[in-house]
Amino acid sequence: VQLQASGGGLVQAGGSLRLSCAASGRTFSITSIGWYRQHPGTQRALVASISNDGTAAYGDSAKGRFTISRDNARNTVYLQTNSLKPEDTAVYYCAAYRPGWGWDSWGQGTQVTVSS
Repeated sequence: VQLQASGGGLVQAGGSLRLSCAASGRTFSITSIGWYRQHPGTQRALVASISNDGTAAYGDSAKGRFTISRDNARNTVYLQTNSLKPEDTAVYYCAAYRPGWGWDSWGQGTQVTVSS
């Protein structure tokens, strides 16, 4: 499975970005796609995930501001980020979950920078 993340950038506080994660390869084995983020010096933390049936789950940092969605025809998962805050500045990674393997496929990361 290969994942290609895109859509990061520089935005002012209160602004929005839409991140995309395009999956290719053995995508039939994937049951969920998730977005993680990593601040410098910390571990990656789950922001949101979406399963094949469309069930979404959000971390506390994302609730009420971020929305995860998927386009099955394009094998792409989106993370709409709204009302961005400087503390949302991080590298955002998408990852694929496969039963028995866990979150074992990762995209290259996309930088989100929110200026105050």
